[in-house]
Amino acid sequence: QVQLVESGGGLVQPGGSLRLSCAASGGIRSIYVMAWYRQAPGKERELVARILSGGGITYADSVKGRFTISRDSAKNTVYLQMNSLKPEDTAVYYCNSDLRTVSGQTSKYWGQGTQVTVSS
Repeated sequence: QVQLVESGGGLVQPGGSLRLSCAASGGIRSIYVMAWYRQAPGKERELVARILSGGGITYADSVKGRFTISRDSAKNTVYLQMNSLKPEDTAVYYCNSDLRTVSGQTSKYWGQGTQVTVSS
């Protein structure tokens, strides 16, 4: 069974940095997309960054120049390096992946979420 497990969230002061990790496991044949979304209280979930299997990368305008998404394909792991954090980056961050399982099913999977709080 596919699982996405996130780690690396926490409390950080404005201007600080955090690195999130997300490892996918469990009967995976191919990963097409790995992405990070976030959801702040009272707001809709939004795309933060996405990396395609071919290497294409997309960022939300609000994080361009501050966040960097990367991946280790051998480990089925995606990272989000977050620098120059702002209070408005406070949210639950979710890992997401579009992938194909060994049984041939293609679907979208979500992690459980990790809290990022930016506050002094």
